[in-house]
Amino acid sequence: MSKGIVLLAAGGTGGHVFPAEALAFKLKERGYSVHLVTDSRAERYAGKFPAEEIHVVPSATIGSKNPVAVARSLWTLWSGMRAAKRLIQRLKPVIVVGFGGYPTVPPLLAATRLGVASMLHEQNAVMGRANKALASRVKAIAGGFLPESGDAFSDKTVATGNPVRPAILATAEQPYLPSHPGEPFNLVVFGGSQGAQYFSKAMPTAISLLDDGLRARLRVTQQVRSEDMEMVSGCVAKLEMGADIAPFFNDMAERLARAHLVICRSGASTVSEISVIGRPAILVPYPHALDHDQAANAAALAATGGAKVIPQSELSPERIASILSHVMNDPDKLSHMAAAAKLAGKPDAANLLADMVEAIAAGKTVSEFKRTRA
Repeated sequence: MSKGIVLLAAGGTGGHVFPAEALAFKLKERGYSVHLVTDSRAERYAGKFPAEEIHVVPSATIGSKNPVAVARSLWTLWSGMRAAKRLIQRLKPVIVVGFGGYPTVPPLLAATRLGVASMLHEQNAVMGRANKALASRVKAIAGGFLPESGDAFSDKTVATGNPVRPAILATAEQPYLPSHPGEPFNLVVFGGSQGAQYFSKAMPTAISLLDDGLRARLRVTQQVRSEDMEMVSGCVAKLEMGADIAPFFNDMAERLARAHLVICRSGASTVSEISVIGRPAILVPYPHALDHDQAANAAALAATGGAKVIPQSELSPERIASILSHVMNDPDKLSHMAAAAKLAGKPDAANLLADMVEAIAAGKTVSEFKRTRA
């Protein structure tokens, strides 16, 4: 018999959906039923998300200064909140948990108005706009990289870390096996839904600058936007190198576990997954992030020695080639970085977040929950 329904709300990108998915598995293990509210972008993840049902509620972001566009967005949000209110009244969840992104706004607003227990999980070191708008209304905030002190909402914040998907936890036990000179070198490159374009242009050029011996060792996995596939595939063919190029990889956890080096953006889920598995990384924060959250996320892992952070403006193809030339012949350096990344990982974040969800659903305050952890 179910302990009750937990309604999770998340924007339709991997950065929002993956932590929600990790929590959903834990809650199912503990006897809860899980429903997800999101938008149509999350369809690619729907097959793996352990929800009894996935609901799409109207929502919109207010990013335009055009009065007509603003009015249209406000009407969509109002419609979404009414739809979310009907959904919550029908499901009667014990708690509603938001994971950021504008699709979380209607269900969390509806929950707080109906007096249903509510909380947020913020993946990044800088709170996103949707979560910031909701933070004063909810009972608690779980933070991936947020501090528990010195912040406007620190009195209701618990630093849980970012839950990672079961596939990541399953591969986290695989030790880092260095690649020595003359051996195959697995390089994983990805940029997320917004940030892959830069790598599509920079990486083939960088690889073309390597000497033939190093290029022959490379085994590349690279996430590429659909519109860049033809260009990158053509470059790979000309370079006559081993590479898997695709817009999305269902087995990315296994590819990360086999990686000798990762070059990627520094979204919160990415940084958390790399650290839990324990792989050395070159982090390139997405330069157009509104709140510069990726730079703050990257700094957290770099501080442990598990990653090197390089702004995109300073990372030319020539510099990438120089970095690869050095690290491919320095397995000890990469092994030390892998160990440092592993120390920064929080593999138990999903359990801690599930504990917090249960506590808030049961009516406990953040202070009471923190005392139980002490």
